[in-house]
Amino acid sequence: MLVVTGTGTGVGKTMVTAAIAALAKERGQRVAVLKPAQTGVLPEEPGDLAEVRRFAGDLTARELRRYPDPLSPEAAARRSGIEPVTPAEAAKVASELDAEHDLVLIEGAGGLLVRFDPGGSTLADLAWSLGSLVLVVAEAGLGTLNATALTAEVATSRGLNVAGVIIGSWPSDPGLAELSNVADLPVAAGAPLLGALPAGLGELTREEFLVQARDGLSPWFGGEFDPECFAGSTSAQT
Repeated sequence: MLVVTGTGTGVGKTMVTAAIAALAKERGQRVAVLKPAQTGVLPEEPGDLAEVRRFAGDLTARELRRYPDPLSPEAAARRSGIEPVTPAEAAKVASELDAEHDLVLIEGAGGLLVRFDPGGSTLADLAWSLGSLVLVVAEAGLGTLNATALTAEVATSRGLNVAGVIIGSWPSDPGLAELSNVADLPVAAGAPLLGALPAGLGELTREEFLVQARDGLSPWFGGEFDPECFAGSTSAQT
């Protein structure tokens, strides 16, 4: 199992989840994706799991709770009157999926400490209960080092293992901050750079997406991304 968290909202968690799932399916693995809480999406609208399936193809997808307001799961549950999802519930479903699949990806909502319920339960609690590795999806630009370091420090202090960090949306025309952060992000995370996916993946066809996933993800996920080559190519631009 792998818990996919972000340094905040809109950092590319869903595209990273889809890319990992797509490469795993290409290798013939049975893949399941669990979204404990989907916020900001109406019942009839496609959510993050629909986006994952659009690019990764047919796989097991479970969404435990959906809330219409674009807030934290706890706040969205409170406003909607819908029961909050708990880590215990999510862990039970994740364990059931793990028994029947080769890879289970758990995509959080926002960051590692975003609250699920009034008791203060978070994605970190879910990851700990499952003994799962944590993958941090980070932004490329200014401010990302602090957010990444905070996420990694919290994870480590709670007994979690950070597998690595992935840049969720690498710009086509990176500036000085983005170029410099390539070398600094793994230091901030205390874990290796396991990929960098280009911005705009949501506009690609499934075939084009798979090519970019392969280029942008580490061999750890079945890709061809080489952090040293990527860092070397970016350092030449500074």
